[in-house]
Amino acid sequence: MSKHEQEYKMIGLNIAYYRKLKGISQLKLAELLGLSRTHISNIEAPNMPTAVSLDTLLDIADTLNIPAKKLLDFHE
Repeated sequence: MSKHEQEYKMIGLNIAYYRKLKGISQLKLAELLGLSRTHISNIEAPNMPTAVSLDTLLDIADTLNIPAKKLLDFHE
């Protein structure tokens, strides 16, 4: 287990929240980012905490048109 497992889980949940808020499917987000839908699904799945690179995190924030810090805010 990663020592940051809980943080990865929260990042994934935040990504899913803002993606749904924008009305974008996992498949559409994956296409916009040039990633597989499975990878997006793994990042968002709370039972499968998946590490995400800083580049990917920033790309996701750009694509969702939100500040990257919102994906790292675990206290909303």
